[in-house]
Amino acid sequence: MPDVHPERERGVSNQHRDLDALNRKIEDAIEATFGFRTDVIARTVEELKEVIARNPFAKRRDIDPRKLVVTFHAAHPSEEGCKKVRAVKADPEEIRISGREMYIYFPNGMGRTKLPMPAIAKALVPARLETGIRFSSCSRWHSS
Repeated sequence: MPDVHPERERGVSNQHRDLDALNRKIEDAIEATFGFRTDVIARTVEELKEVIARNPFAKRRDIDPRKLVVTFHAAHPSEEGCKKVRAVKADPEEIRISGREMYIYFPNGMGRTKLPMPAIAKALVPARLETGIRFSSCSRWHSS
């Protein structure tokens, strides 16, 4: 099946090879249009393909893709931060960190989770305010 919007892919990859500059440009446009600033985290098409390929839940038959979330982080989390996240009581949720992404499976749905997301965010980016590091953007794996 042909790409429906090949010009979008070419436009982003050719005109904005520096994703940090693209992020800032979009952040500036959001602020100018809506009056508030928010963090933007962009990925190239190739990076998104890698995210899909690294999905640690891909081969499991017991996973409902509608309950799988991937969070995109601006930077690689530290090993110390990853250890803190692995120490968080997550049951029944399952958390896996790979590269700049964190995959979370919510078997009972996100609305019923007891997972302490603020604690996870703090563990992964403890000095966010001091360093200005963007935390993450979250997306469901499958929408229906």
